[in-house]
Formats: sequence, structure tokens, C-alpha cells
Amino acid sequence: MSEEIINRVTNSKLKTFDLEEIYPEGKRVLFDIKDWLFEEIILKEKDFRESAKNHNWSQYKGSFVAIYCSADAIVPSWAFMLIAAELIPFANKVVIGNLEILETVIYQELIGFLDLRDFTDKPVIIKGCADKPIPNSAFAFLIEKLQPIAKSIMFGEACSTVPLYKSKK
Repeated sequence: MSEEIINRVTNSKLKTFDLEEIYPEGKRVLFDIKDWLFEEIILKEKDFRESAKNHNWSQYKGSFVAIYCSADAIVPSWAFMLIAAELIPFANKVVIGNLEILETVIYQELIGFLDLRDFTDKPVIIKGCADKPIPNSAFAFLIEKLQPIAKSIMFGEACSTVPLYKSKK
């Protein structure tokens, strides 16, 4: 006679949060303004504005865009702002910076709007492995939101977690 194997993880109050599950689908674009600079180092306002005017902005519909300049050039803030103003009607999100900054901003906004009431007074595992580009800062944003309500917070998988926080309640 064999004993039934009981999955204690399934039967526990343990809640798992996977940041990959809230990852918004959409193309990520790194928009480099270097090509719009004279000899890739000097911004000529008239030419720059002309390039912006003639560019097909609709190609960024539904995309997440990071605007940057890969050239070692001094680019005035208004140039980045002009590009952002053109992109905003089409893109889901526009930032000035690299792709890591873009993902950080996306996750900061997403986590800020999360309703985490289901995690109240529960032990929580924040899943660590992901196939999507989740910035390290997203984990900090999530802990900041969970810590006031969770019983405990761990990192990893149910079979091997690293304790991060335990409520003093």
C-alpha cells in the first residue's frame, strides 16, 4: 500500500508573482538621432526639423520607443523633445534614454497601477527566471509595493527560494 503524495506548495497560502506575466507585448525600438546630425556630430536646426517633418512616424504605432544619440555629439534637449512629440501619437511609450531605461519606466508604471490585495498577509514568491528583458529595478518596485502588505517575500521558485523580507506583525 503506497501513501498518496501531497503537494504542500499547491495547498499552501503561498502566492507567486511573475513579472514576466505583466510584460506588455509590443516592439521595442531604439531611435538613434545620430543619422539626422550633420556629419553625425552637429545638429543643424533647419535640417533636423526637416528630417522630423518628413519621417514616417506611423511605423512606430504600438511600439515602445527609446530616443537616444549614439554619436558623441552635444544635442540640445529640444531635439529629443521634438522627436518625442512626433512619436507620442503613435507609440505606446516614449522615453529619452536606452532600452533598459525604457523597460524600467514601463515596469514602474505597470507596478504602480497593480492591485495587489490578493497578496495581503500572504507569503509571496517573486519569480526570478524570465525570458523577457525585466530590469532589476522592476524587482525593487514590486518589493516596495508588496512589503507593506505581504506576510513574507521570497525570491526564486517554490522549490528553492531566497528569503527577502518577513513582516514583524
